[in-house]
Amino acid sequence: MYQKSRLAQKRLHTLLKFLPDPVFAFTLDKKVEYINPAFERVFGWTLKEVKGKNIKFIPDHLIAQAKKGMKQLFENQSIHEFETQRYTKDGRILDISIDGSILYDEQNKPAGQVLILRNITTEKRMEKSNQILFRISRALHQYLELGDLIAFINKEIQKLISVEGAFILLADKSKDQLYFFSAQYRNAESEKKFKKIRFSADQGVSGRVYKTGEPLIILDAANCPFFLRRVEDETDLVTKNMLSVPIKLKDRIIGVISVTNKSHGEFDNTDVELLSMVTNTIALPIENTRIHEELKRSYKELKTLNRAKDNVINHLAHELKTPVSVLGASMKLLSKKLKAAGLQDPLIEKILTRGQRNLNRILDIQYEVEDLLRKKDFKAYHILNRLLDACKDELNILIESETDNIDIIKRVHDAIENLFGPKKIQSKYLLLNEYLINRIDQLRPEFQHRNCVLNTRIDKNIPVFIPPEILDIITKGIIRNAFEYTPDAGQIDIVLKNTGNDPELIVTDSGIGFTREKLHLIFENYFTPPDSIDYSTKKPYDFNAGGRGFDLLRIKIFSEKYHFKIWIDSNRCGVIPKDNDICPGDIHLCRACKTPNDCFASGGTSIHIKFPVT
Repeated sequence: MYQKSRLAQKRLHTLLKFLPDPVFAFTLDKKVEYINPAFERVFGWTLKEVKGKNIKFIPDHLIAQAKKGMKQLFENQSIHEFETQRYTKDGRILDISIDGSILYDEQNKPAGQVLILRNITTEKRMEKSNQILFRISRALHQYLELGDLIAFINKEIQKLISVEGAFILLADKSKDQLYFFSAQYRNAESEKKFKKIRFSADQGVSGRVYKTGEPLIILDAANCPFFLRRVEDETDLVTKNMLSVPIKLKDRIIGVISVTNKSHGEFDNTDVELLSMVTNTIALPIENTRIHEELKRSYKELKTLNRAKDNVINHLAHELKTPVSVLGASMKLLSKKLKAAGLQDPLIEKILTRGQRNLNRILDIQYEVEDLLRKKDFKAYHILNRLLDACKDELNILIESETDNIDIIKRVHDAIENLFGPKKIQSKYLLLNEYLINRIDQLRPEFQHRNCVLNTRIDKNIPVFIPPEILDIITKGIIRNAFEYTPDAGQIDIVLKNTGNDPELIVTDSGIGFTREKLHLIFENYFTPPDSIDYSTKKPYDFNAGGRGFDLLRIKIFSEKYHFKIWIDSNRCGVIPKDNDICPGDIHLCRACKTPNDCFASGGTSIHIKFPVT
């Protein structure tokens, strides 16, 4: 019987020796009877150190829970999967799951307890890590502001590693500095203090991690030779220990995450792995959000600059109108005076005509700029009207004494209204076929000096709803564009047809066409005008007389406001493939063309405008 008992004890001892989980047996007065090798390996104490002694490895904040568990053990004679925490000999704290039973003596009385303490630290941390990473991943797409995103991430890091402080520092590449972007420590006032601090990117623990790209654990900050004391001096931070991990992208490091003062135990490699998992998850979203915010700031600045530019252009355009109008009227008056004095010199008349034509061009540009900016300042209109009304009686007396033209005051009023007054633009229903026939007849005197063939095919269609003034600008712009890009002996086709239920106006020319680059930029008004001599020597509708580049851009803006579609199909003439290549301006002067058909097949442009039917 004795031999059987010894054999059973030997087998039990062998089983406990090789059992992978720690086993802990102790008496009713908590004195250690036995610990197996797994216990020594996990917790650090040897049987020789603790036999007959009480191991004080229960954290203070879990003593009440331990008493509750012991009561449960005696009530049920066993306990299963009781989750708690215990210290190791070196001060680390482990998550454990306890299974235990009561030990009985030969009289079947309780003599002690035996517990199996399974180390579930890694499992618990991974579970906690996965939950936190899931929350962070979900939040990455919910926060558009970088500050809100990083503050959320910082709070989750505090929970993950169980630390007093969590800090995210980002790099300012231009200044080679690190700065606290977010600081979770005590309260909001603390965070404000941290956010004022910047330091060289090679200083302190965070600086060393940023430069080396390797995580770093500092177990005793007070004795760390490169710990940056300035941070503690300028804040309420008291650092006992810390862990710093770089925030890495594929090709560079953008910052550092630092955590301080672990709540229980010391930082270890598990903490490094957990924090590294977080940085790998958040690095790209942080950088993308930062870039997004920089783009937003740049866009805001660009909008401000653009508004300032528009205001300057609008102001200059408005200021141009008055002196140009005065100059135009003066030139007309000068022409009349010369004729009245009998000084009708053809050379003088030619000079005056050229001057008047270019003044009209400046006025056209001013009107086009107003359309492009969609603004108009009527300040001058109101001021001039008030001045005229205030001086009306005096002016009437002066006019009656000096001239027989008694309606001159009304004519001045009308001139002010025409030049400076607000124009009410109202949409109307128009039959495009009837309108287009009349419009071509109106414009014909302006282009009839050109040696180009104009073909029209105008189908009947249903009405469109658009202001006639806008339609006048559109039709004149695209027809003039066709003539000014088409050499003499060329051909222009104006077609109005029904596409589906919508009227479509197509103006096609056999001209030089646009290069691919110019076609891409045409609605942005980026293309280069011809030499300035063309402005003074050529009339509207002459070949290559354009160049202001406003017409098509102006029509594009109208399309957005009045909901019609405009697009361009164009082929550059193969004989002059580049923008700076020159067309002679007459098909008969082109060495590459034996007949006009050779030119027609070489290049050309079609402008399509499709009007909606309301």
